[in-house]
Amino acid sequence: MARRNLFNPPPPPDADAAPAPGADQKPRFPNTGAMSGVKSTLKDVASNAVREISVDVIEEAGPKDRLSFTDADVFNLAESIKAHGQQVPIMVRPMADKPGHYRIVYGRRRLRALRSLGLTAKALVRSLSDEAAILAQGQENTQRLDPSFIEKALFAAELASSGYAQTVILDALALDKPMLSRMAKVARSVPKPVIEQIGSAHGIGRRRWEELADLLRKEDIDIEQITANLNLRTSQTSEDRFGLISDAVNKSVLSKIADKPPALPAISITLSDGTALAEVKETARAVTVKLSKTQTPEFARWMRENAEAELMRLYEAWQSDTKPN
Repeated sequence: MARRNLFNPPPPPDADAAPAPGADQKPRFPNTGAMSGVKSTLKDVASNAVREISVDVIEEAGPKDRLSFTDADVFNLAESIKAHGQQVPIMVRPMADKPGHYRIVYGRRRLRALRSLGLTAKALVRSLSDEAAILAQGQENTQRLDPSFIEKALFAAELASSGYAQTVILDALALDKPMLSRMAKVARSVPKPVIEQIGSAHGIGRRRWEELADLLRKEDIDIEQITANLNLRTSQTSEDRFGLISDAVNKSVLSKIADKPPALPAISITLSDGTALAEVKETARAVTVKLSKTQTPEFARWMRENAEAELMRLYEAWQSDTKPN
């Protein structure tokens, strides 16, 4: 006796022999028990199936979690795919505004390699929201590619500027809030063109990037001009390029410090009875007059109310004194 194929049930009997539909009629394959499990398994298999998709209908727009990959990277991967086939599928999601087209979620380097070979892409197709796509992209690349600190920092900054919620960014990159805050400071302080010239710099950790960012925040340094004068080369490693730029910035800061005139001592102004009235300090950027609200509170309050008129009177007196006779 031949076995019945569960997935190819026999045709229904003749219509004349079929019982009339009624309230007590049960479905042929109820959604309970073993058949429910089989159906659920089939749905899971279908959702995880890898499809062959033309690379011509896959677009690469969206936030990038990697600074760049070189032509050599793509070539080496293409040679591996040519020899062994595409071992790991990419992930794409359908584009609602372009039927039949897809947007890459992860696997950009694999996609470039497949394009260079003229091959179709093995892909997982997922109907994902923008947030779900970012989570998938961040988690896959964190697990497989180990992005560097600065790549994560730029990716997080791009997601934030695109309007993604902080919780989504934290989940996508598996970060906590303090680390995300540190990454944001570095991404704001070091210009993106300079970071792109340096590259991924896997050997440069958070501490050295933060030191560079701190220098740029505290000192008036044109790091882009410094970088342009260094004549960086692609033959140098990413870590070497970071070291050259960091050293040049430190030298520029030391030079500025050496060129600064010595700080003038503060001037303390006291009344005839010894009461401290004010202190005058001068820096490279400003002259500050500080009145004591504890020693002379009434005068400090009066000065606050009459500061504009008194400063204008002093300014006019200065102009009168400096006019040529």
